[in-house]
Amino acid sequence: MISLRYHVISIAAVFLALAVGVVLGSTALSGSLLSGLSNEKGELASQVSDLQAQRNQLNARLTDADAFAGAMGPKVVAGALDKRSVVMVTTEETSPADRDALKQLITQSGATVTGELQLTSSFMDPAKADQLRQVVTRLQPAGATFPTAGDPGTLAGALVGSVLLLNKDTAQPQSTTAELAAAIGGLTDGGFVKASPNIGPGQLAVVMTAGQATGDGAGDKAATLARFSAQLDRSGAGTVLAGDPASAEGTGAIGVVRADTSATSILSTVDNVNTAAGRVATVLALREQLDGAVGRYGIAGNAQAPAPGVNPSGS
Repeated sequence: MISLRYHVISIAAVFLALAVGVVLGSTALSGSLLSGLSNEKGELASQVSDLQAQRNQLNARLTDADAFAGAMGPKVVAGALDKRSVVMVTTEETSPADRDALKQLITQSGATVTGELQLTSSFMDPAKADQLRQVVTRLQPAGATFPTAGDPGTLAGALVGSVLLLNKDTAQPQSTTAELAAAIGGLTDGGFVKASPNIGPGQLAVVMTAGQATGDGAGDKAATLARFSAQLDRSGAGTVLAGDPASAEGTGAIGVVRADTSATSILSTVDNVNTAAGRVATVLALREQLDGAVGRYGIAGNAQAPAPGVNPSGS
């Protein structure tokens, strides 16, 4: 009986010792693990700090570069569009500050801005495509030839181009004053555009946008603006589609244009009009359009160079 009790006590002692060993071992393991995690946390914090410092340095350089471009811009574009005229087309997403800055630079290049036509969200809405198509067809000026393509973007580009762009060969209006008023009035009544007072035709056009299209039919929205801009280019002496970096991505109008070789062969694009450098590139691209050339400019991966005449390699 005593022997049995002794064995039971011995076994209990063994289990107690094993339990203590496990706890002590786990404690040692946990301490080692926590120490390692603490070291990694410190290293990651150091890396984050370094990256933030690098980002701040790059932002400072970009700010300095943009300030320099802003200061030198008027001198760079001086005379580039002397005695020319430009009509501005914007979307609701266009920054008013960017629009005003570009308008000022265009004026400093020697050109006259003949007015602004803002395209509303309804203009790009796939649900209102048939309505836009019907309005445009009804407003077609006498003698104007519209493309056979039935998409609303192309047809609207033909209508706006026929009344707001001068003939590329003669620099004369392609429609009467009454036809211009009827076309802009009809589009305005339909909720598709808003026009500045006394808007008139110009030799060139710049279309400003921003961001990617979102929601249902995002691709169709971007395609409508892209096709409108391309047809506007065909209607006059030249057009530039200008936006921010996001607009050069998948469902951005510039992204759609740059993915279409038939569009990039005639329509110039600039993807950083939200910067002083991009606005300079836009004015120079308008000049290049007058000379019959075309290009994709800006900072996006699908751009060919920062600006006309600038080697992308910097050499």
